[in-house]
Amino acid sequence: MVEQTAKSIVTICAVVTIFAVCSITAYMVMKGTPALKNVGVSSLLFGTSWKPTAAEPAYGILYIIITSIVGTSVSVLVGVPIGLLSAVFLTEVAGKKTSAFIGAAVELLAAIPSVIYGLLGMMLLNPLMYKWEKIFFAGSKTHQVTGGSNLLSAIIVLMIMILPTVINVSATSIKAVSKDLRAASLALGASKMQTIFRVVIPAAKSGIMTGAVLGVGRALGEAMAINMVAGGAVNLPLPFNSVRFLTTQLVSEMGYAQGLHRQVLFTVGLVLYIFIMIVNLVLQKMRREAGADE
Repeated sequence: MVEQTAKSIVTICAVVTIFAVCSITAYMVMKGTPALKNVGVSSLLFGTSWKPTAAEPAYGILYIIITSIVGTSVSVLVGVPIGLLSAVFLTEVAGKKTSAFIGAAVELLAAIPSVIYGLLGMMLLNPLMYKWEKIFFAGSKTHQVTGGSNLLSAIIVLMIMILPTVINVSATSIKAVSKDLRAASLALGASKMQTIFRVVIPAAKSGIMTGAVLGVGRALGEAMAINMVAGGAVNLPLPFNSVRFLTTQLVSEMGYAQGLHRQVLFTVGLVLYIFIMIVNLVLQKMRREAGADE
Protein backbone atom coordinates (compact mmCIF):
# COMPACT_ATOMS: atom_id res chain seq x y z
CA MET A 1 0.00 0.00 0.00
CA VAL A 2 2.75 2.44 1.01
CA GLU A 3 4.80 1.53 -2.06
CA GLN A 4 1.83 2.03 -4.37
CA THR A 5 1.05 5.40 -2.78
CA ALA A 6 4.66 6.55 -3.18
CA LYS A 7 4.64 5.41 -6.80
CA SER A 8 1.44 7.38 -7.46
CA ILE A 9 2.87 10.52 -5.86
CA VAL A 10 6.10 10.48 -7.87
CA THR A 11 4.12 9.76 -11.05
CA ILE A 12 1.86 12.76 -10.40
CA CYS A 13 4.93 14.94 -9.76
CA ALA A 14 6.49 13.79 -13.04
CA VAL A 15 3.28 14.53 -14.95
CA VAL A 16 3.04 18.00 -13.38
CA THR A 17 6.64 18.72 -14.36
CA ILE A 18 6.08 17.62 -17.97
CA PHE A 19 2.85 19.62 -18.14
CA ALA A 20 4.62 22.73 -16.82
CA VAL A 21 7.39 22.48 -19.42
CA CYS A 22 4.90 21.90 -22.25
CA SER A 23 2.69 24.76 -21.07
CA ILE A 24 5.60 27.21 -20.88
CA THR A 25 6.80 26.14 -24.32
CA ALA A 26 3.33 26.52 -25.85
CA TYR A 27 2.78 29.91 -24.24
CA MET A 28 6.15 31.27 -25.39
CA VAL A 29 5.56 30.06 -28.95
CA MET A 30 2.04 31.50 -28.98
CA LYS A 31 3.12 34.92 -27.67
CA GLY A 32 6.49 35.11 -29.41
CA THR A 33 5.64 34.25 -33.01
CA PRO A 34 3.23 37.11 -33.98
CA ALA A 35 6.07 39.66 -34.02
CA LEU A 36 8.05 37.49 -36.42
CA LYS A 37 5.21 37.89 -38.90
CA ASN A 38 4.57 41.58 -38.23
CA VAL A 39 8.22 42.72 -38.23
CA GLY A 40 9.80 40.02 -40.38
CA VAL A 41 12.21 37.27 -39.36
CA SER A 42 15.24 38.81 -41.05
CA SER A 43 14.55 42.33 -39.78
CA LEU A 44 14.00 41.12 -36.23
CA LEU A 45 16.69 38.48 -35.82
CA PHE A 46 19.36 39.99 -38.06
CA GLY A 47 18.69 43.71 -37.71
CA THR A 48 21.17 45.79 -35.73
CA SER A 49 19.05 48.85 -34.95
CA TRP A 50 16.79 48.91 -31.87
CA LYS A 51 14.53 51.99 -31.85
CA PRO A 52 11.10 50.89 -30.58
CA THR A 53 9.86 54.39 -29.76
CA ALA A 54 11.13 56.22 -32.85
CA ALA A 55 8.85 57.69 -35.52
CA GLU A 56 9.92 54.78 -37.71
CA PRO A 57 10.46 51.95 -35.20
CA ALA A 58 13.23 49.40 -35.67
CA TYR A 59 13.34 46.11 -33.80
CA GLY A 60 16.68 44.48 -34.66
CA ILE A 61 18.00 42.22 -31.89
CA LEU A 62 21.12 40.73 -33.52
CA TYR A 63 23.52 42.64 -31.26
CA ILE A 64 21.52 41.57 -28.21
CA ILE A 65 21.70 37.91 -29.22
CA ILE A 66 25.44 38.10 -29.91
CA THR A 67 26.01 39.87 -26.59
CA SER A 68 24.21 37.08 -24.70
CA ILE A 69 26.25 34.42 -26.48
CA VAL A 70 29.59 36.18 -25.97
CA GLY A 71 28.95 37.25 -22.38
CA THR A 72 27.70 33.85 -21.26
CA SER A 73 30.39 31.91 -23.12
CA VAL A 74 33.30 33.96 -21.78
CA SER A 75 32.01 33.93 -18.20
CA VAL A 76 31.54 30.15 -18.32
CA LEU A 77 34.89 29.49 -20.03
CA VAL A 78 36.65 31.46 -17.30
CA GLY A 79 34.42 30.60 -14.34
CA VAL A 80 34.16 26.82 -14.77
CA PRO A 81 37.95 26.15 -14.66
CA ILE A 82 38.30 28.46 -11.64
CA GLY A 83 35.41 26.68 -9.93
CA LEU A 84 36.84 23.25 -10.74
CA LEU A 85 40.31 24.13 -9.43
CA SER A 86 38.72 25.61 -6.31
CA ALA A 87 36.80 22.35 -5.78
CA VAL A 88 40.05 20.39 -6.21
CA PHE A 89 41.71 22.57 -3.58
CA LEU A 90 38.84 22.10 -1.14
CA THR A 91 38.64 18.32 -1.52
CA GLU A 92 42.20 17.22 -2.27
CA VAL A 93 44.66 19.85 -1.05
CA ALA A 94 43.33 21.93 1.83
CA GLY A 95 43.23 20.72 5.41
CA LYS A 96 39.96 20.06 7.19
CA LYS A 97 39.81 23.44 8.94
CA THR A 98 40.76 25.39 5.83
CA SER A 99 38.32 23.40 3.72
CA ALA A 100 35.50 23.97 6.21
CA PHE A 101 36.17 27.72 6.33
CA ILE A 102 36.37 28.17 2.56
CA GLY A 103 33.39 25.85 2.06
CA ALA A 104 31.32 28.08 4.35
CA ALA A 105 32.40 31.12 2.34
CA VAL A 106 31.34 29.41 -0.90
CA GLU A 107 27.95 28.60 0.61
CA LEU A 108 27.60 32.26 1.58
CA LEU A 109 28.34 33.30 -2.01
CA ALA A 110 25.53 31.01 -3.18
CA ALA A 111 23.10 32.61 -0.72
CA ILE A 112 23.76 36.23 -1.72
CA PRO A 113 20.85 37.67 -3.79
CA SER A 114 21.55 38.67 -7.37
CA VAL A 115 20.77 42.32 -6.73
CA ILE A 116 23.59 42.46 -4.17
CA TYR A 117 26.06 41.24 -6.79
CA GLY A 118 24.77 43.95 -9.09
CA LEU A 119 25.04 46.60 -6.40
CA LEU A 120 28.62 45.63 -5.53
CA GLY A 121 29.52 45.53 -9.21
CA MET A 122 28.01 48.98 -9.75
CA MET A 123 29.74 50.54 -6.72
CA LEU A 124 33.13 48.79 -6.87
CA LEU A 125 33.70 47.30 -10.32
CA ASN A 126 32.24 49.99 -12.58
CA PRO A 127 34.42 52.82 -11.17
CA LEU A 128 37.50 50.65 -11.75
CA MET A 129 36.39 49.94 -15.31
CA TYR A 130 35.84 53.66 -15.84
CA LYS A 131 39.45 54.36 -14.88
CA TRP A 132 40.66 51.73 -17.35
CA GLU A 133 38.32 53.16 -19.97
CA LYS A 134 39.84 56.62 -19.60
CA ILE A 135 43.34 55.15 -19.91
CA PHE A 136 42.66 52.98 -22.97
CA PHE A 137 40.50 55.48 -24.85
CA ALA A 138 42.17 58.77 -23.90
CA GLY A 139 41.68 61.20 -26.77
CA SER A 140 39.45 58.83 -28.74
CA LYS A 141 36.62 60.55 -30.58
CA THR A 142 34.83 57.37 -31.60
CA HIS A 143 34.46 55.60 -28.24
CA GLN A 144 31.29 56.38 -26.32
CA VAL A 145 32.05 56.83 -22.61
CA THR A 146 30.10 54.32 -20.52
CA GLY A 147 31.19 55.24 -17.01
CA GLY A 148 32.43 51.68 -16.49
CA SER A 149 29.10 50.00 -17.26
CA ASN A 150 30.21 47.63 -19.99
CA LEU A 151 30.46 44.05 -21.20
CA LEU A 152 33.62 43.32 -19.22
CA SER A 153 31.90 44.28 -15.95
CA ALA A 154 28.97 42.01 -16.80
CA ILE A 155 31.27 39.06 -17.58
CA ILE A 156 33.13 39.43 -14.28
CA VAL A 157 29.91 39.59 -12.28
CA LEU A 158 28.48 36.56 -14.11
CA MET A 159 31.70 34.63 -13.55
CA ILE A 160 31.59 35.28 -9.80
CA MET A 161 27.91 34.35 -9.63
CA ILE A 162 28.37 30.90 -11.20
CA LEU A 163 31.34 29.96 -9.02
CA PRO A 164 29.37 28.63 -6.00
CA THR A 165 27.31 26.28 -8.18
CA VAL A 166 30.32 24.92 -10.04
CA ILE A 167 32.41 24.56 -6.88
CA ASN A 168 29.76 22.78 -4.82
CA VAL A 169 28.71 20.30 -7.51
CA SER A 170 32.30 19.60 -8.58
CA ALA A 171 33.45 19.11 -4.98
CA THR A 172 30.63 16.64 -4.33
CA SER A 173 31.54 14.69 -7.47
CA ILE A 174 35.23 14.59 -6.60
CA LYS A 175 34.49 13.37 -3.06
CA ALA A 176 32.39 10.56 -4.52
CA VAL A 177 35.37 9.11 -6.43
CA SER A 178 36.48 5.86 -4.83
CA LYS A 179 39.57 6.03 -2.62
CA ASP A 180 40.75 2.81 -4.25
CA LEU A 181 41.40 4.71 -7.49
CA ARG A 182 43.57 7.20 -5.66
CA ALA A 183 45.43 4.45 -3.83
CA ALA A 184 46.02 2.47 -7.04
CA SER A 185 47.37 5.53 -8.84
CA LEU A 186 49.71 6.41 -6.01
CA ALA A 187 50.86 2.78 -5.76
CA LEU A 188 51.85 2.87 -9.43
CA GLY A 189 54.17 5.78 -8.74
CA ALA A 190 52.03 8.75 -9.74
CA SER A 191 52.38 11.95 -7.74
CA LYS A 192 49.46 13.48 -5.89
CA MET A 193 48.88 16.11 -8.59
CA GLN A 194 49.09 13.50 -11.35
CA THR A 195 46.55 11.39 -9.48
CA ILE A 196 44.19 14.35 -9.12
CA PHE A 197 44.30 15.51 -12.73
CA ARG A 198 44.70 12.16 -14.51
CA VAL A 199 42.59 9.88 -12.35
CA VAL A 200 40.23 11.71 -9.98
CA ILE A 201 38.97 14.46 -12.29
CA PRO A 202 38.35 12.10 -15.27
CA ALA A 203 36.46 9.78 -12.93
CA ALA A 204 34.30 12.67 -11.71
CA LYS A 205 33.77 14.37 -15.08
CA SER A 206 30.09 13.48 -15.31
CA GLY A 207 29.35 15.35 -12.09
CA ILE A 208 31.64 18.19 -13.11
CA MET A 209 29.68 18.54 -16.35
CA THR A 210 26.50 18.75 -14.29
CA GLY A 211 28.01 21.66 -12.40
CA ALA A 212 28.90 23.31 -15.70
CA VAL A 213 25.33 22.84 -16.96
CA LEU A 214 23.91 24.47 -13.82
CA GLY A 215 26.45 27.28 -14.09
CA VAL A 216 25.47 27.96 -17.69
CA GLY A 217 21.81 28.03 -16.66
CA ARG A 218 22.58 30.58 -13.94
CA ALA A 219 24.55 32.75 -16.36
CA LEU A 220 21.90 32.61 -19.10
CA GLY A 221 19.01 33.42 -16.80
CA GLU A 222 20.58 36.26 -14.81
CA ALA A 223 19.00 39.67 -15.38
CA MET A 224 18.99 42.00 -12.39
CA ALA A 225 22.71 42.03 -11.60
CA ILE A 226 23.65 42.33 -15.27
CA ASN A 227 21.16 45.14 -15.79
CA MET A 228 22.97 47.11 -13.09
CA VAL A 229 26.50 46.75 -14.48
CA ALA A 230 26.23 46.28 -18.26
CA GLY A 231 24.97 49.75 -19.19
CA GLY A 232 21.91 48.80 -21.22
CA ALA A 233 22.76 50.12 -24.69
CA VAL A 234 22.35 47.98 -27.80
CA ASN A 235 25.90 47.73 -29.16
CA LEU A 236 28.42 45.26 -30.49
CA PRO A 237 29.72 43.09 -27.61
CA LEU A 238 33.15 44.69 -27.27
CA PRO A 239 34.79 44.70 -23.79
CA PHE A 240 34.30 48.39 -23.04
CA ASN A 241 30.99 48.87 -24.84
CA SER A 242 27.75 49.39 -22.96
CA VAL A 243 25.66 46.36 -23.90
CA ARG A 244 22.32 44.67 -23.37
CA PHE A 245 21.60 40.96 -22.87
CA LEU A 246 18.40 39.14 -23.80
CA THR A 247 17.35 38.97 -20.15
CA THR A 248 18.08 42.63 -19.46
CA GLN A 249 16.17 43.58 -22.58
CA LEU A 250 13.03 42.12 -21.04
CA VAL A 251 13.66 43.65 -17.63
CA SER A 252 14.37 47.10 -19.05
CA GLU A 253 11.37 47.56 -21.34
CA MET A 254 8.57 45.13 -20.53
CA GLY A 255 7.13 47.46 -17.89
CA TYR A 256 6.13 50.17 -20.38
CA ALA A 257 6.03 48.37 -23.75
CA GLN A 258 2.76 48.30 -25.69
CA GLY A 259 1.48 46.99 -28.98
CA LEU A 260 4.10 45.73 -31.41
CA HIS A 261 6.89 46.68 -29.03
CA ARG A 262 5.47 44.32 -26.42
CA GLN A 263 5.04 41.55 -29.02
CA VAL A 264 8.70 41.90 -29.98
CA LEU A 265 9.75 41.58 -26.33
CA PHE A 266 7.85 38.29 -26.14
CA THR A 267 9.81 37.22 -29.22
CA VAL A 268 13.01 38.14 -27.38
CA GLY A 269 11.82 35.87 -24.56
CA LEU A 270 11.15 33.10 -27.07
CA VAL A 271 14.66 33.48 -28.53
CA LEU A 272 16.12 33.30 -25.02
CA TYR A 273 14.02 30.21 -24.24
CA ILE A 274 15.15 28.44 -27.43
CA PHE A 275 18.74 29.44 -26.76
CA ILE A 276 18.61 27.98 -23.24
CA MET A 277 16.99 24.77 -24.51
CA ILE A 278 19.68 24.28 -27.18
CA VAL A 279 22.54 24.92 -24.76
CA ASN A 280 21.07 22.59 -22.14
CA LEU A 281 20.50 19.81 -24.68
CA VAL A 282 24.06 20.07 -25.95
CA LEU A 283 25.53 20.09 -22.45
CA GLN A 284 23.29 17.24 -21.32
CA LYS A 285 24.48 15.18 -24.28
CA MET A 286 28.09 15.94 -23.38
CA ARG A 287 27.40 14.96 -19.77
CA ARG A 288 25.82 11.65 -20.80
CA GLU A 289 28.79 10.89 -23.04
CA ALA A 290 31.13 11.72 -20.17
CA GLY A 291 29.14 9.38 -17.89
CA ALA A 292 29.21 6.60 -20.51
CA ASP A 293 33.00 6.81 -20.71
CA GLU A 294 33.46 6.31 -16.98
